[in-house]
Amino acid sequence: MRLALFNKGRLGYIDGTDIVDVTEELAPCATSPSGALQHHIESVARGGRPQIDLAGRARIPLTQAVLEAPLPRPGKIVGAPVNYLDHKAEMEYATSIADLGVFLKANSSVIGPGQDIVLPYSDKRTDQEGELGVVIGRTAHRIGADEALDHVFGYTCVLDITVRSGEDRSTRKSFDTFTPIGPWIVTADDIPDPDTLDLRCDVGGTTRQHTNTADLIFGVRELIAYTSSVMTLHPGDVIATGTPSGVGPLSHGDRIFVEIERVGRLEVGVDGSQALPYEQRPGR
Repeated sequence: MRLALFNKGRLGYIDGTDIVDVTEELAPCATSPSGALQHHIESVARGGRPQIDLAGRARIPLTQAVLEAPLPRPGKIVGAPVNYLDHKAEMEYATSIADLGVFLKANSSVIGPGQDIVLPYSDKRTDQEGELGVVIGRTAHRIGADEALDHVFGYTCVLDITVRSGEDRSTRKSFDTFTPIGPWIVTADDIPDPDTLDLRCDVGGTTRQHTNTADLIFGVRELIAYTSSVMTLHPGDVIATGTPSGVGPLSHGDRIFVEIERVGRLEVGVDGSQALPYEQRPGR
């Protein structure tokens, strides 16, 4: 099942090439900034699984719907640094996730499909990092890898955008617009094994990244288990599982997409019109 936010916060069920509004069935009282899909995930975590009856419902072609970030303000976004060996070699890192652990990104950095990543600096490289996103569905605290997938609501595409400057990793990855998510969430029952998915990321019409999640250092199960040993994971939290080799600089006017097998394709733009020289940054 594919669930999306569209047209100013409505919750939609993707059925073929159409989207069907199921807000009243799945999230009738959702009013918080976290969005209707967050409300539904929390409801499912409490044991609520309403049936969806699409009979007689009005359908909107996906091409006519304005898709939004499915989770516009997740409780937390957890990043997995250096979780592919080829990316470790590419960046000449001496360490990997096994040494570094995980990091947090600001939830205010989320944008959705069709929006623009805003480059902060005109003279500092800002890179794309295409990743599989895991959406937590049940509270997880010190769970084992063998039970990790039981705590997953679904999967989505994530772009972890990164400035190559000297600040802490969380700072360099938390600028507004630096976490595109979408275009929807595919529920876990549609993806029995998240460690076998092809992933591709293109920038400006050129493929920069192409991998399979089988090559993750910490696979999805192990990553969830490890993260839950550090911090309790709550329904709606997002784990970005790490990026393969092929990261590279973004420029004004670029179009980026990340496409993941059985999940979907997320496309965003790049806006460098507001970029400042690094030496003119606030607090310099």
